[in-house]
Amino acid sequence: MSTPIRSSQSRTVALSDGASLNVLDDGTGPALLLVSGLGGTAHFWNPCVPALAAHYRVIRLDQRGIAKSTRGTAPCTIDQLAQDCLSVLDDCGVDQAIVVGHSTGGCIAQTMALLAPARVRACIFSATWGKPSRHRQELFSTRREMLFKDPVGYACSSVFMGHDANWLNQNWNVLENARTNAPVTTEAQHIISERLDALIAFDRSAEVHRITVPTLIVGARDDLIVPSFLQEELATLLSHADLHMFEQGGHFFPVTRTHLFIPLISGWLHTSLTRTPHA
Repeated sequence: MSTPIRSSQSRTVALSDGASLNVLDDGTGPALLLVSGLGGTAHFWNPCVPALAAHYRVIRLDQRGIAKSTRGTAPCTIDQLAQDCLSVLDDCGVDQAIVVGHSTGGCIAQTMALLAPARVRACIFSATWGKPSRHRQELFSTRREMLFKDPVGYACSSVFMGHDANWLNQNWNVLENARTNAPVTTEAQHIISERLDALIAFDRSAEVHRITVPTLIVGARDDLIVPSFLQEELATLLSHADLHMFEQGGHFFPVTRTHLFIPLISGWLHTSLTRTPHA
């Protein structure tokens, strides 16, 4: 595992509904917003930040109700989470950012690009999808039931499903952390369940084609949570997008295959943004 990094700057972004978002800000250069998945934490991206912050201003957040961020009163929808991210950019003084969204974060990134296209310079959709599928419905409905009946099992199952076995065998501390931080309280379960409902309901299939900025779709063929066919379907909806599939890495390949993920997105950004000037 990568050693914990120290953020160059942290801030609290206050929202009109009473939520306060914990934001971490590292490095200098073009703004790069990292949006994590169902877990919603800024620290998901810790292994990626040192290399990215050498070339970009890397901004990440704990999403509402997660970690050091408070919940507020607004409905927890993908649209609202996208608006939260735009508020973070406002608070950071960023007019336009490259947005990297992983899993549910990819849904948020799509929504940002549709709601505020002038604010998004390029998109990287990592292990995500564009429309509902039976796989989404069945898996996450089952996980929602498990959340309330066996929250420790819910947390541990995410570890086994999300990481490829070889990597996990060298990083058992991830499982221990999941057990320690399992959502055993009613409040924690409510926050996760509403996030599950939001991702199950997500559907941008009729409009995602309106995203015209440079776009990269990344997946892993051994992903058990967001299978590779979902990234391939998204690439069909976004015909101009580039598609790259890792053979291994599981769902959390930005963590388990950081040494491959960072060169991929860095090289793609260099090529795409060089040939596509921005305003």
